[in-house]
Amino acid sequence: MQVVFAALAVMSLTTVVNAAAPAKPKGLGDPGALTSLKVEPNLAKKGITMRGRDARQQLYITGVYSSGQLRDFTHKVKFSVAPAGVLKVDATGLATPSADGVAVVTATAGGKSSTLKITVEGVTRQIPINFKNQIVPIFTKLGCNSGGCHGKASGQNGFKLSLLGFYPGDDYEFLVKEGRGRRLSSASPGESLLLLKAVGRSPHGGGKRMDVDSHEYRLIYRWVEQGMPRGSAADPVVSSIKCYPVTRVMDRGSDQQITTLATYSDGTVEDVTRMALYEANDTEMAEATVTGLIKTLDLAGEVAIMARYQGQVSTFRATIPLGATVANLPAEKNLVDKAVFGKLKLLGIPASPVADDATFLRRVYVDVTGGLPSAKEVAKFLADEDPKKRDKAIDRLLDSSEYADYFTNKWNMVLRNKKRGNDDTGSTYAFYRWIWNSLYNNKPYDEFVREIIAASGQWTESPGVVWFREVDQVNEQVEDTAQLFLGLRIQCARCHHHPFEKWSQNDYYGFSAFFSRVTKKNVTLAGFSRQARDRRIVHNPGAATAKNPRSGDNLKPTGLGSPALEIPADHDPRQYLADWMARKDNPFFAHALVNRYWKHFFDRGIVEPEDDMRATNPPSNPELLNGLAQHFIASKFDIKGLVRLICQSNTYQLSSLPNDYNLKDKQ
Repeated sequence: MQVVFAALAVMSLTTVVNAAAPAKPKGLGDPGALTSLKVEPNLAKKGITMRGRDARQQLYITGVYSSGQLRDFTHKVKFSVAPAGVLKVDATGLATPSADGVAVVTATAGGKSSTLKITVEGVTRQIPINFKNQIVPIFTKLGCNSGGCHGKASGQNGFKLSLLGFYPGDDYEFLVKEGRGRRLSSASPGESLLLLKAVGRSPHGGGKRMDVDSHEYRLIYRWVEQGMPRGSAADPVVSSIKCYPVTRVMDRGSDQQITTLATYSDGTVEDVTRMALYEANDTEMAEATVTGLIKTLDLAGEVAIMARYQGQVSTFRATIPLGATVANLPAEKNLVDKAVFGKLKLLGIPASPVADDATFLRRVYVDVTGGLPSAKEVAKFLADEDPKKRDKAIDRLLDSSEYADYFTNKWNMVLRNKKRGNDDTGSTYAFYRWIWNSLYNNKPYDEFVREIIAASGQWTESPGVVWFREVDQVNEQVEDTAQLFLGLRIQCARCHHHPFEKWSQNDYYGFSAFFSRVTKKNVTLAGFSRQARDRRIVHNPGAATAKNPRSGDNLKPTGLGSPALEIPADHDPRQYLADWMARKDNPFFAHALVNRYWKHFFDRGIVEPEDDMRATNPPSNPELLNGLAQHFIASKFDIKGLVRLICQSNTYQLSSLPNDYNLKDKQ
């Protein structure tokens, strides 16, 4: 049984708080006087350089108030450019080049002004349009290569594109060489079937997708006019994107313009704000326009906006305070309380009080042992005047066999340990007892995982091999390891680049190489009437590699987001995988476990779902998640210590009775 604390649902990134209270919360409150403006982005403090006639730069203007508040002024200022003729800035803050030169953009509002120097280069140079970096993103932005349109496996109405543009080489073939070349006409670009359909001059099931005077139309037109250059393998590719500002405290019903910058493999940086795709993780709290304008709605809490471009992702986070007075918070007993109560203060959401002794005792029994205290135990606890009695109760339960019973059942389900027939009885029970002993004796979690994923032999000597009975195929071993122990869902990357993450097929098959030398040998065990399906798991010596079926490349064992490893042929690569997972700088292993246990005690993970940790699904409270993970690592992966830390916190011990400010918290 799990306990939901309405007072703590602020931990969810998509927390929604009812604003109906005796005194209407003030939100951000009075900002005071406007003291200055800032024209951004200006990351190097040296201005911005725009290169080529097709460059665009989204500016955002920040107003600074005497209270310290920052508010968006992008759509409130008046822009001017001097000297004229170098570039233009429209009312939305979008700068476009006109001629080579240096100009100063001035933004003015409320008696304040700010400037930014912009250098324009290469406007008159005839630079070939880059298919991969300039044309393919248009199809993604307009939805042409989505899974519901031409990006699906069979294409749409005889025309196919790669899903979300992950394979530009294929897209070039589909566009230029298939369809008898009728889709594009370099002799008359405007009569190309691709453009005729896109602007609505020719019947198109997807309807009109662009205007003739749009930036996208001009790029495709000029690319066709240039003879549809393909580009070369040496062309730079997008290595990362980032949203600016990264985070902002916003009022309900307010706006924030963001800028999205792409960094390429050659080190160049380019604005891609108008070409990126944006999506809020909670559409009841905020919405994002195609131009990167974020609009908060009437609900308080925290929300993330995902930006996606060319297989890279980034997020903008908005904190939207309720603004109620937060006073008389319980004492901060440990890092959990520091992170949680800090978030409550920031959001202006008062906490419920600490629960009484009877409520606490019932809760901790249910959460730690899955059972209830006896009447005698309750009476004894209530009569005890020891100020440390709650901590002692937690320790007593952690030392009990009931604790091991309860959590063994949970891990038994997670690890798929189940009997499918009489011949499974011995192995299933052996694995169960191994899990039970590991939890009861508080085996370090890194050792626990190692003895599963790197298990060898047969279940009579190494019970962890039973896991391989249910995850029989290499792809199952790869995906289960990533999801269970790293909190990552990488299944999509088996066939194509992950649509909402950075994981590619190379990442998937590099990770798969850790399991490439696992071999199963059938054995007949004494006392069984037929050959058991519990086979001996052995390491087959040899070079550990996995082939990317698309590229044909043989990939060496590679931790996700890490360099490839050189592993001697006679060494089991799974041991190297376990080493990588247990490294102090591994960003997934400890985070996944503490998030899984947090969900057990609070019914919702700091990242939710608990096994879908990705850049586009950020934690509701990064300080809390990182703090718990670092504590877990420092404790040498002490699971009981983690449970103790959570249960001893006043956060865990708060009453589930709501107050006027969190009464209708939907999370």
